[in-house]
Amino acid sequence: MDIEKTGFLNWKLADAIAKKYGTPCYVYDESSLERQAKAALSFPNAFGLTVRYAMKAASNARILKLFDKLGLHIDASSGYEVKRAMLAGIAPQKISLSSQQLPDDLGKLVKLGIHYNACSLLQLEEYGKIAPNTEVGVRINPGLGSGGTNRTNVGGPASSFGIWFEYIPQIKEVAKKYGLKIIRIHTHIGSGSDPKIWQKVAAMSLDTVSQFPDANTLDMGGGFKVGRMSYEKSTDLKKIGAPVARLVKDFAKKTGRKIHFEIEPGTFLLANCACVLSSVKDICNTGKKGYSFIKTDSGMTDILRPSIYGAQHPISILKKKSTRMRENYIVVGHCCESGDILTPAPADPEALLPRKLEKADIGDYCVIGGAGAYCSAMSTSNYNSYPASPEVLLKKSGVISLIRKRQTLEQILENEM
Repeated sequence: MDIEKTGFLNWKLADAIAKKYGTPCYVYDESSLERQAKAALSFPNAFGLTVRYAMKAASNARILKLFDKLGLHIDASSGYEVKRAMLAGIAPQKISLSSQQLPDDLGKLVKLGIHYNACSLLQLEEYGKIAPNTEVGVRINPGLGSGGTNRTNVGGPASSFGIWFEYIPQIKEVAKKYGLKIIRIHTHIGSGSDPKIWQKVAAMSLDTVSQFPDANTLDMGGGFKVGRMSYEKSTDLKKIGAPVARLVKDFAKKTGRKIHFEIEPGTFLLANCACVLSSVKDICNTGKKGYSFIKTDSGMTDILRPSIYGAQHPISILKKKSTRMRENYIVVGHCCESGDILTPAPADPEALLPRKLEKADIGDYCVIGGAGAYCSAMSTSNYNSYPASPEVLLKKSGVISLIRKRQTLEQILENEM
């Protein structure tokens, strides 16, 4: 595999960050975050658009505040995320909640003004008991899904997400029972989904909207593919959005209903806007017929995606002075865990695929790119008792700002009795 570039870090900047904050360390690029937010806000629409940041991708308060300032709203996946967003200063009216688990304090959150999407018939029933004669959204499983891997496909018969589309009559029964108005139809088919399937589901979802006379909003979720590796293609939002905007206009002509559109990107907004800066701690091999390994001070405690999905992240070695020599390496993490591999085969976390990298020496920096989304928020925190890594923001001015301190061992232990 050819050498991949990891974006905005060079050796001088990496060295400055490492000397001040240590490694491993997440590094976010403010300019990239703003660029992606503006691209999402330009998504084609017919009668209005709300872009909700799927905060599960990375929940740091500084990122939430930045996106809020740029005009994005919030998609939360748990009651805790709702509260976390509010603690970051996000107005409840800008937060939408779609969750697998019904929060115990849902009634309190709804009274504060959050938007709620019931994701099962039980959730809709419970919501009806809590807030009868109010407006609510429902998440529908359209019977079709798509994703980068089977594990990221969240539509179709193998997915527990949302209410199965054949149960629309039951949704109407529960709504009538509690005097609920279904004003929002929400669906999400998967992460890294096929644009053609996404557009097909949009048409199917408008058919669902037609069955709910009070529905005024269609939320199609996110899942827009982002190419982290040079050979991967990224979704063109304008290209996939334009046909959907036409569908919404056609729907208006047929029904007289002008439907507001919502999307919930996470990966699109963050994936290539951050990296993990780590250090080469050891180098070993398993003989002439084996592999050469780079052992870093990062791994699944910072980036879990390769271990569970076989996800590919660009990796580069930064040296003070390049030797221009190249070698094939398997890059591994610091955990005492056979699955802590940063260079698995694509979509196969159990297979190894060497990367051609600049010849590494102990003490060099190893930069893992594409680490903005579903890395800091989805890592195996504290495995082997490693503390959570710090996060820094590279501001447009060139200033490096600490946005999360490195966790201490005392903080890991503080709740133990």
